[in-house]
Amino acid sequence: MTRTVLTMAGLTLREAFRRRVLLAVVLLTVALLALSGWGFSRLAAESDAGALTSGEARLVAATLLNLVMFGFSLIAALGTAFLAGPTLSGETESGIALAVLARPVRRSAVLLGKWLGLAAFGSGFVVVAGLAQCIVVRLTVDYWPPHLATALTLLAAQTVVLLTLAVLLSTAISPMASGVVAVGLFGATWVAGVVGGIGEALGNEGVERIGTVSRVLLPTDGLWRGAMHGFQDPALLTQLDAGFEGHPFLSIAPLSAAYLGWTALWVAMVWGLAAAFFGRRDL
Repeated sequence: MTRTVLTMAGLTLREAFRRRVLLAVVLLTVALLALSGWGFSRLAAESDAGALTSGEARLVAATLLNLVMFGFSLIAALGTAFLAGPTLSGETESGIALAVLARPVRRSAVLLGKWLGLAAFGSGFVVVAGLAQCIVVRLTVDYWPPHLATALTLLAAQTVVLLTLAVLLSTAISPMASGVVAVGLFGATWVAGVVGGIGEALGNEGVERIGTVSRVLLPTDGLWRGAMHGFQDPALLTQLDAGFEGHPFLSIAPLSAAYLGWTALWVAMVWGLAAAFFGRRDL
């Protein structure tokens, strides 16, 4: 079974690199790096001209870095979600899955191999693009995230969570629909998190609960906020006024071990559901 899983993971990863989605992801990444590089260079010029103090420049740099990293997380979400759909639903509809599974191969092994291949693709993109962006920031404004490894790990985990959801959806609906629904839920959860942060800043427990519930149902926004905390310098938070909890691109605290444990359990449960649905699906 292990050999089957690794073989399917390698084939899925190779197929992901051949699809046009990869070209779109690369073009979007290059464009975002170029645009952010120009923006950070302008920030450095303003700081050198005395328009901003060094502390203000670092605060703006940390906020902009989180904004750009959200762009990369969105690119990863789009890429993995629209790759996951054709990987299962597309092969089922075309009859390829029937040819593969006609051999004595467990469906769960095939699903796990495809999931691992896509997870490696999405996580690898986030790490490479994130490192490239941090190098751009370091060269332009001399800012380096204090907990870069943790932040990139959480961004990769966010990609895996969304990928797992997309795999589950692809066992039940068409490839295009599964990608659209997965990305839509990703965006809706982020919006709910912003609304919850505003509720926290205003002391409205009912509105705050919207963000809390959304992060439990789909952990992408919770992982994103943990990643933001890793990208920003903790000393910069002291420069902000009270109520900055509602800021969409700053995070006050790291993630708890309990939330990370829930995220791992969520991925296991959703993947288990996907394996159960895929095992019963007519090919």
